[in-house]
Amino acid sequence: MTNRRTSRRSYVVMTVCALTPTTMVSAPFASAAHPAHSAVQVRHTAPAGAVVGETVHTAAGLVAGTRSGAYRIFRGIPYAGAPVGPHRWAPPRPVQPWKGIRDATKPGPLCPQVPSAYAQISSTNEDCLVLDVTTPPAADRRRPSPVLVWIHGDGAVGGGSFFDGRRLAGRGLVVVSLNYRLGVFGGLALPGLEGSGTFGLQDQQAALRWVRDNVRAFGGDPGNVTVAGVSFGASAVAGHLTSPASRGLFHRAVMASGEGMMDMPAGAMGPDVPGYPWYVWRSAREMEDITTEMTPSLGCRDDLPARTLACLRALPVKTILKVPYIMNAFQAFGYGNTTLPQLPPAALRAGRFHAVPVLSGATLDEHRVFVGMTYDAVGKPFTEADYERALRTAFGRSAGRVREEYPTAAFPSPALAWATVITDRMWARGTQAMHDALGRHVPLYAYEFADREAPMFLPLPGAFDFGAFHAADIPYLFEDEAAEPLFTPEQRRLSAAMTRYWASFARTGAPHSPGLPAWPAHRPGGAGRPYTQSLAPRRIGPIDYHRTHNLGFWHRTP
Repeated sequence: MTNRRTSRRSYVVMTVCALTPTTMVSAPFASAAHPAHSAVQVRHTAPAGAVVGETVHTAAGLVAGTRSGAYRIFRGIPYAGAPVGPHRWAPPRPVQPWKGIRDATKPGPLCPQVPSAYAQISSTNEDCLVLDVTTPPAADRRRPSPVLVWIHGDGAVGGGSFFDGRRLAGRGLVVVSLNYRLGVFGGLALPGLEGSGTFGLQDQQAALRWVRDNVRAFGGDPGNVTVAGVSFGASAVAGHLTSPASRGLFHRAVMASGEGMMDMPAGAMGPDVPGYPWYVWRSAREMEDITTEMTPSLGCRDDLPARTLACLRALPVKTILKVPYIMNAFQAFGYGNTTLPQLPPAALRAGRFHAVPVLSGATLDEHRVFVGMTYDAVGKPFTEADYERALRTAFGRSAGRVREEYPTAAFPSPALAWATVITDRMWARGTQAMHDALGRHVPLYAYEFADREAPMFLPLPGAFDFGAFHAADIPYLFEDEAAEPLFTPEQRRLSAAMTRYWASFARTGAPHSPGLPAWPAHRPGGAGRPYTQSLAPRRIGPIDYHRTHNLGFWHRTP
């Protein structure tokens, strides 16, 4: 969320974040008393009352997990070999079989990452391509269960072990959450380097292949796999929809607060951040330029890319992580390669993607958290003058029209006015474009999470109304020990409804559950507005997404 400038030209990197349990709960609360690594371990020891000794045979060997109540939980299972030495910045390779029984009662290592202002966690361990599996209660294991594979967000920090799958497993799903290479380790690009800019995406494909080959041993159905993600993870799902190597590895897709068809106006992510035609997609040349810009201080520049690569591979992880903002700079996916041959938005619009049902949505107030954490919530009030400058930077000649449409007098503060402008222009317009593109070809179920009282966990010094902020819906789907005590009875009921909808979609390809409001498909091009389901504690039902986010105005405004 923090926007930062490199030490060289006006190249500015931004954080594509997801305020998920990694960032909202584990890091801020635990780090107050513990170092980052011990905080993770304290948070993720076996659940109270867990029984160790649940054994399953995978293709690589036996793993022993724990039983927690009716659930079986297996942690830190390798799905690919360690990407170290000559395998750093190379496609993932098969995991080596082991002898005996592998302990799967504790989380595996996080992939290399550095602490941020919103996530005080770190790691230098490259042997991190592991996943967790949570299985449903025994009563639901009489037949193979649908599988949900979860891809966490951010792209520079986090890990699969921060997501407790028991809430969704309680609905009859086998839940798999995974690590993948982050930042520079997932996105570095050099001329001639196979997989440039897509190593993190390839890791996810390796995890999906592991699910195909192993999940039956955990009671899952390899023929009914839903790939799901939030924020950067949801954008990865959009990539998988268009990647040839992902074909047949999943049968449904879920995207929460994804940026797959979103552009970025100049200044939207901070006053010095330039505009980009696509939020998360970069051409091969652009990814190579990022590498050139971020790595000269490492002393590896050479006219021959192969020598540059050999030098970079020989460096310790700690040395690479010392380069300022090197992790954030690579929060993007490269296209024009074997993994992503086409620009994903172009492929999605043209219908050139894997034809599977999709459940996709965003939150009502996506951009408030980005504005709050940059300004008001950290003691730096966003003023009228800031609003004027931001509008001019983002919209140029159209700034006056935007100001007339979004006058600060209509909002409690200039910060909330600016947050609403970018929520509507960037997030909602991109989300609607995604839904319309997909809905023309496959069953698409659209939603908007609208709980403006959703718990906010970041320990920020200033007061700010975050509303239904970016990724605020995720603690309603995954167990979270910090969120749970803050939920009201109505929010608990919303959480129960959402997990029922998600489980029904994973099971059948449609979010239809007895006793819950109907959820029709989003069908663009017909009579009336395409359907979007609003999810709020006091009301679940249709919403005019186009009108709510003033999209008529934004379709007329550059």
